[in-house]
Amino acid sequence: MGRSQETNKKKEVQKNKQKKKKAKEKKKQVKKEENKPSSLDDMIAYVNEDGTISSTPPEQNDDEEIDPQDIEISVPKQNNQPEDPSRKGTVTFFNERKGYGFIRDIKNGNSVFVHANGLLEEIAEGNLVTFEVEKGRKGPNAVKVKQAK
Repeated sequence: MGRSQETNKKKEVQKNKQKKKKAKEKKKQVKKEENKPSSLDDMIAYVNEDGTISSTPPEQNDDEEIDPQDIEISVPKQNNQPEDPSRKGTVTFFNERKGYGFIRDIKNGNSVFVHANGLLEEIAEGNLVTFEVEKGRKGPNAVKVKQAK
Protein backbone atom coordinates (compact mmCIF):
# COMPACT_ATOMS: atom_id res chain seq x y z
CA MET A 1 0.00 0.00 0.00
CA GLY A 2 2.91 2.34 0.68
CA ARG A 3 4.22 2.03 -2.85
CA SER A 4 0.96 2.97 -4.55
CA GLN A 5 0.68 6.13 -2.45
CA GLU A 6 4.23 7.13 -3.36
CA THR A 7 3.53 6.75 -7.06
CA ASN A 8 0.29 8.72 -6.74
CA LYS A 9 2.20 11.51 -5.00
CA LYS A 10 4.83 11.44 -7.72
CA LYS A 11 2.11 11.69 -10.35
CA GLU A 12 0.54 14.66 -8.54
CA VAL A 13 3.90 16.41 -8.28
CA GLN A 14 4.53 15.86 -11.99
CA LYS A 15 1.06 17.17 -12.87
CA ASN A 16 1.63 20.28 -10.76
CA LYS A 17 4.99 20.86 -12.43
CA GLN A 18 3.40 20.50 -15.86
CA LYS A 19 0.64 22.97 -14.91
CA LYS A 20 3.17 25.50 -13.63
CA LYS A 21 5.29 25.07 -16.76
CA LYS A 22 2.27 25.58 -19.05
CA ALA A 23 1.14 28.65 -17.06
CA LYS A 24 4.64 30.10 -17.27
CA GLU A 25 4.78 29.53 -21.05
CA LYS A 26 1.35 31.13 -21.44
CA LYS A 27 2.43 34.22 -19.44
CA LYS A 28 5.60 34.42 -21.49
CA GLN A 29 3.64 34.26 -24.75
CA VAL A 30 1.15 36.94 -23.61
CA LYS A 31 3.98 39.23 -22.50
CA LYS A 32 5.78 38.70 -25.80
CA GLU A 33 2.69 39.64 -27.81
CA GLU A 34 1.99 42.72 -25.66
CA ASN A 35 5.47 44.13 -26.26
CA LYS A 36 5.48 43.34 -29.96
CA PRO A 37 5.39 46.55 -31.99
CA SER A 38 2.57 46.64 -34.50
CA SER A 39 4.48 48.48 -37.24
CA LEU A 40 7.76 50.10 -38.19
CA ASP A 41 6.43 53.51 -37.11
CA ASP A 42 6.12 52.25 -33.53
CA MET A 43 9.81 51.36 -33.49
CA ILE A 44 11.17 54.71 -34.73
CA ALA A 45 12.60 57.13 -32.20
CA TYR A 46 13.42 60.77 -32.90
CA VAL A 47 16.17 62.87 -31.37
CA ASN A 48 15.77 66.65 -31.23
CA GLU A 49 18.61 69.20 -31.26
CA ASP A 50 18.89 69.03 -27.45
CA GLY A 51 19.43 65.26 -27.57
CA THR A 52 16.03 64.33 -26.13
CA ILE A 53 14.54 61.09 -27.48
CA SER A 54 10.81 61.04 -28.28
CA SER A 55 8.32 59.07 -30.37
CA THR A 56 7.10 62.16 -32.26
CA PRO A 57 9.15 63.88 -34.95
CA PRO A 58 10.69 67.20 -33.90
CA GLU A 59 9.29 70.44 -35.25
CA GLN A 60 11.05 71.77 -38.31
CA ASN A 61 12.70 75.08 -37.51
CA ASP A 62 14.31 76.96 -40.35
CA ASP A 63 15.99 79.39 -37.95
CA GLU A 64 19.52 78.74 -39.07
CA GLU A 65 20.43 78.36 -42.69
CA ILE A 66 23.75 76.70 -43.47
CA ASP A 67 25.72 77.70 -46.51
CA PRO A 68 27.20 74.59 -48.17
CA GLN A 69 30.33 76.59 -49.01
CA ASP A 70 31.11 76.90 -45.27
CA ILE A 71 31.30 73.14 -44.73
CA GLU A 72 34.87 71.84 -44.56
CA ILE A 73 35.31 68.25 -45.64
CA SER A 74 39.05 67.89 -45.13
CA VAL A 75 41.33 67.93 -42.14
CA PRO A 76 42.17 71.52 -41.19
CA LYS A 77 45.69 72.57 -42.09
CA GLN A 78 48.07 72.54 -39.20
CA ASN A 79 51.08 74.65 -38.59
CA ASN A 80 53.97 72.57 -39.93
CA GLN A 81 56.61 74.17 -37.75
CA PRO A 82 58.52 71.45 -35.90
CA GLU A 83 58.01 71.59 -32.18
CA ASP A 84 61.11 72.19 -30.11
CA PRO A 85 61.92 68.77 -28.60
CA SER A 86 63.66 70.17 -25.54
CA ARG A 87 61.53 70.94 -22.52
CA LYS A 88 62.06 72.45 -19.11
CA GLY A 89 61.02 71.00 -15.82
CA THR A 90 61.73 70.61 -12.13
CA VAL A 91 63.09 67.43 -10.58
CA THR A 92 60.43 66.39 -8.05
CA PHE A 93 62.11 63.16 -6.97
CA PHE A 94 65.44 61.50 -7.68
CA ASN A 95 66.98 58.49 -5.93
CA GLU A 96 70.71 58.40 -6.71
CA ARG A 97 71.18 54.95 -5.20
CA LYS A 98 68.49 53.36 -7.40
CA GLY A 99 69.17 55.63 -10.38
CA TYR A 100 65.71 56.92 -11.23
CA GLY A 101 63.35 59.80 -10.52
CA PHE A 102 60.63 62.06 -11.88
CA ILE A 103 60.58 65.48 -13.55
CA ARG A 104 57.50 67.72 -13.58
CA ASP A 105 57.20 69.41 -16.98
CA ILE A 106 56.72 73.18 -16.52
CA LYS A 107 54.72 73.59 -19.75
CA ASN A 108 51.97 71.03 -19.17
CA GLY A 109 52.49 69.87 -15.56
CA ASN A 110 52.92 66.19 -16.48
CA SER A 111 55.31 64.00 -14.55
CA VAL A 112 57.98 62.29 -16.67
CA PHE A 113 60.11 59.32 -15.59
CA VAL A 114 63.89 59.77 -15.74
CA HIS A 115 66.55 57.06 -15.46
CA ALA A 116 70.23 57.55 -14.72
CA ASN A 117 71.04 56.33 -18.27
CA GLY A 118 69.25 59.41 -19.68
CA LEU A 119 71.33 61.93 -17.70
CA LEU A 120 74.03 64.12 -19.25
CA GLU A 121 74.83 65.78 -15.90
CA GLU A 122 74.13 64.90 -12.28
CA ILE A 123 70.82 66.18 -10.98
CA ALA A 124 69.15 66.49 -7.57
CA GLU A 125 65.64 67.17 -6.28
CA GLY A 126 64.49 70.73 -6.90
CA ASN A 127 66.85 71.36 -9.84
CA LEU A 128 65.57 73.13 -12.94
CA VAL A 129 66.49 70.93 -15.91
CA THR A 130 66.09 70.70 -19.67
CA PHE A 131 65.24 67.37 -21.24
CA GLU A 132 63.73 65.61 -24.23
CA VAL A 133 60.89 63.10 -24.05
CA GLU A 134 60.98 59.67 -25.67
CA LYS A 135 58.34 56.99 -25.56
CA GLY A 136 59.38 54.17 -23.26
CA ARG A 137 57.90 50.75 -22.55
CA LYS A 138 55.67 52.05 -19.76
CA GLY A 139 55.18 55.66 -20.85
CA PRO A 140 57.18 58.83 -21.52
CA ASN A 141 60.85 58.86 -20.46
CA ALA A 142 63.11 61.88 -20.10
CA VAL A 143 66.42 61.66 -21.96
CA LYS A 144 69.34 64.06 -22.51
CA VAL A 145 68.65 65.55 -19.08
CA LYS A 146 70.91 68.39 -17.95
CA GLN A 147 70.65 71.32 -15.59
CA ALA A 148 69.16 74.48 -17.07
CA LYS A 149 71.29 77.56 -17.05
